[in-house]
Amino acid sequence: MSAIASSAPAYWCEVDAPIGPLLLAGTPDGLSVVHFQCGPRAWRPPGKWLQREEPFRLAVTQLREYFAGARRRFELALAPRGTPFQLAVWQLLRTIPYGETLSYGEIARRLGRPEAARAVGLANGANPLPIIVPCHRVIGADGSLTGFGGGLPIKRALLHLEGAACVRDLFSDQECA
Repeated sequence: MSAIASSAPAYWCEVDAPIGPLLLAGTPDGLSVVHFQCGPRAWRPPGKWLQREEPFRLAVTQLREYFAGARRRFELALAPRGTPFQLAVWQLLRTIPYGETLSYGEIARRLGRPEAARAVGLANGANPLPIIVPCHRVIGADGSLTGFGGGLPIKRALLHLEGAACVRDLFSDQECA
């Protein structure tokens, strides 16, 4: 994972969440990674990274507030790494209000690139800061739940937590509960 500049000291910690453990990683510049640790893609940072909880105290507090339903927007120093297009998509994701959803196509239109819905999907999928940068609020044009790094059950759980209008599961005729 190259989400953190190699010249800066890197820190990490794990935090328990109602959706499963999350690995947080970052530098003194800010939080760079939120990784879902449940499932087959658990990740361990390189050995030179330091396991410390202190750099993530505010992030852990805000995540707990979010899962308790008491926080709707994160106020953290973030240091994601990506292409200029990815950074623009991730910045736009942060403007999607709590409990609301947008389609990939609508995000492309808002970026002034209406033909770029698939590129938006790729950038969304590469988001290194899920939950904090709310890529779970992006759905298909037909209202379907589509891919999510943590899996569709977690995406559905996050949208349910936020009270988002029910969306269809792309792979099922059932609507979310």
